[in-house]
Amino acid sequence: MKRQFFVFLFRWAMNSFGIWISLRLLGTMSDGGLLTFLLAGLIFSVINSMLKPIIIILSLPAILLTLGLFTLIINGLMVYLAIVLAPNVSITFGDAIIAGIILSLVNYIVSSVVDLRTAQKEQES
Repeated sequence: MKRQFFVFLFRWAMNSFGIWISLRLLGTMSDGGLLTFLLAGLIFSVINSMLKPIIIILSLPAILLTLGLFTLIINGLMVYLAIVLAPNVSITFGDAIIAGIILSLVNYIVSSVVDLRTAQKEQES
């Protein structure tokens, strides 16, 4: 249980960082501070864990028809919903799709680094 909570906190921090990076790269930065991005990351984490699986199942025919490219639209929708619900931050849907791609890359890189460190610790034991 303790590990799951730590993983959630880590994902929340990485999602907040990814949203901050993607908004900086897209040039749609707002006057929001650290708390704004932490709130946006929390909203994104909750939406991503609860709503995304339902949306994936409902849009399975479109995902199969486009050979998986429709998942980019779904990721963009999740980012767009999180940013719209967060105060002091705004984004267009097109930029949200690009932000979803950037957020996926940031999460992939961070997850790879964390998995690599876990594997190194297990080898040392």
